[in-house]
Amino acid sequence: MRYRLYIFLFFILAFMFSCSSENTNSAAQETRDFKMGFTTWSFGPNIQDVDNTYTFIENNADIYTEHIDNKIPWNAWINDLPLPTEFTNEITGRVNRKIANAQLLLSVSLLNFDRDELAEDFDGTTPPYLNMNDVHIEDAYFKHIKYLVNQFTPEYLVIAIEVNLLRINAPEKWNAYKLLIENVTSRIQQVYPDLQISESIALHNLYEPEIANPEEYINEMTNYMNLMDYAAISFYPFFKNIHSQNEFQQVFDFLHNNITKPIAFVETSHIAEDLIVPNLNLAITSTEIEQNLYLETLLENAREQDYKFVIWWTHRDYDALWETFPDELKDIGQLWRDSGLLDENGVERLSKTTWNTYFDE
Repeated sequence: MRYRLYIFLFFILAFMFSCSSENTNSAAQETRDFKMGFTTWSFGPNIQDVDNTYTFIENNADIYTEHIDNKIPWNAWINDLPLPTEFTNEITGRVNRKIANAQLLLSVSLLNFDRDELAEDFDGTTPPYLNMNDVHIEDAYFKHIKYLVNQFTPEYLVIAIEVNLLRINAPEKWNAYKLLIENVTSRIQQVYPDLQISESIALHNLYEPEIANPEEYINEMTNYMNLMDYAAISFYPFFKNIHSQNEFQQVFDFLHNNITKPIAFVETSHIAEDLIVPNLNLAITSTEIEQNLYLETLLENAREQDYKFVIWWTHRDYDALWETFPDELKDIGQLWRDSGLLDENGVERLSKTTWNTYFDE
């Protein structure tokens, strides 16, 4: 789903990111115990939209995320070939826009968006392997992560995104995955000993999972999370049809009761408008008030439970970007479209006032 969006947007945004624009102004002074930020997902297709996104983050966050959930140049890493220009242009453009005096979370996906296989290469192929932890896969992914960490110099790393979905969607690959990521993590830690590393977990697929043997799965995943430097949480409540303050809090209580490591919400949001996608048989109601209620609940838990940080997915509704999507991606692309703290016209929602209140503490 969102992975396929990244494939399409990669070629649009790679050009825009390749136009260098460094930000150097200071971020807001930290006065709370947890940090607050956004991903750099642009609300529009133009270079100015990308620049405006970074400027907004610079002025309204003290941490932000470069979220790399697209293709991996496997062939180049495995065979020591030049990296694809599309890849290096995008990374260079992001690095040139690095925000001074804000911490950085680098999130990288090993998996495709269906989270049942390795991410594709730039030619659409997946590297062959007998087991996911084959040496050539491990070496290639280590090179990939090392390159990205060296380019971005982040404080935090999510070394693989929403990995519990692999446990659900392709359980036969799970043990090999764990060996692969353990080895890559160990090698990265030797090079970057101060880097905080985790793997993100989709909370909406961990809380009350609709799978066989849910207790076994929950116990396995929470024990796994408690081995990491911090618990990296991906959470979109509307995917779980969760709407009320009590329901939000029940999920947070579930998390707190099972996790012993520091918690960070590495990507989250809630829609502020009804989401109706007939072709996906999807109809989810929401309002600006409901979105704000989720944000208030999230930030209050972050304060009371000493979260490391909270990353909101997109600061502004991306209707302008969505209009550029090809028809086959319009339905999928609509899912997160209306979850900004600003609407598509840049008008602040109630949630932006709540964000300001906590951010200015």
